[in-house]
Amino acid sequence: MKAQVLYTPAPVETAPLQMADLPNPTPPPGHLLVKVHACGVCHTDLHLVEGELPHPTLPVIPGHEIVGIVEASGAGAARFPVGARVGIPWLHETCGGCDFCRRGQENLCENARFTGYTAMGGYAEYVTVPEAFAVPIPDRFNDLEAAPLLCAGIVGYRSLRLSDVKPGERLGLYGFGGSAHLCIQVARHWDCRVFVFTRSAEHQRHAYDLGAAWVGQAHDEPPQKLDRAIIFAPAGWMVPLALRHLRRGGTLCINAIHTSDLPAMPYSLLWHERTVRSVANATRQDAEEFLPLAASIGIHTAVQPFDFDAANIALQHLKRSEVMGAAVLQTA
Repeated sequence: MKAQVLYTPAPVETAPLQMADLPNPTPPPGHLLVKVHACGVCHTDLHLVEGELPHPTLPVIPGHEIVGIVEASGAGAARFPVGARVGIPWLHETCGGCDFCRRGQENLCENARFTGYTAMGGYAEYVTVPEAFAVPIPDRFNDLEAAPLLCAGIVGYRSLRLSDVKPGERLGLYGFGGSAHLCIQVARHWDCRVFVFTRSAEHQRHAYDLGAAWVGQAHDEPPQKLDRAIIFAPAGWMVPLALRHLRRGGTLCINAIHTSDLPAMPYSLLWHERTVRSVANATRQDAEEFLPLAASIGIHTAVQPFDFDAANIALQHLKRSEVMGAAVLQTA
């Protein structure tokens, strides 16, 4: 099979991914062999490729927003028939027995493996996955539309839940890319007023098109205090700005696997029972809740497709904030 392989992390401008010819993987017991049709290009991939994530399994094939067709099953795998369309998200496998797994917090499992990071990912023609961690894809979405739902959508949905946002509340979104453009559609379905902070004029127009009540830049003052806020941009300097816009008792979520350092800030920004929490990974329950919800409300994924051999170029566009919505590699 052909695959885009990362041997040594480096700036994406140097095109560190290399196309390689590798043997087709064989599914072990309990696993599926999936022929990849599409794979989203996520900011986490960018952090991985540029060496900002610790301890990747190298060499590695990136990609964790995978949509494809089951081509074969390992011994004992019977959940999906051959020919079924499945998605493979970031959470590749957990131990199932640690305290976190037993508490229903499998996203925090210390022995977890992650697709395209510590397990081989979807910038390839084939990939294997434990059948328990594959998810069915609603028929409503084609392959390209479905790919961003598997990380940007699922983790964005988890961010909404962890923000404690209630229907009708005021929600701030900082950054407006692959995840935020899906989040706003769920929030609008819940009748929330959404305030978007993004510097790109194109992203600002896109936010208004998707129902934002107000759009500005991170340093701008919104017309009202926010009940909840989510930071999608990997920029720690946004935290005090977002807290300044948050009402007493409000919640700020930081949806980033990697971000720049948080600056020193006065305690007054956190006082009055404001909450700051990070969002780490996602669970299978998040996927099982979000994907049917996305289908039922008709979420529209804005997709910019790239050819399979243009993975480096897609990551370069992503780094320069030149992608409208979500970048997706077409492997079939």
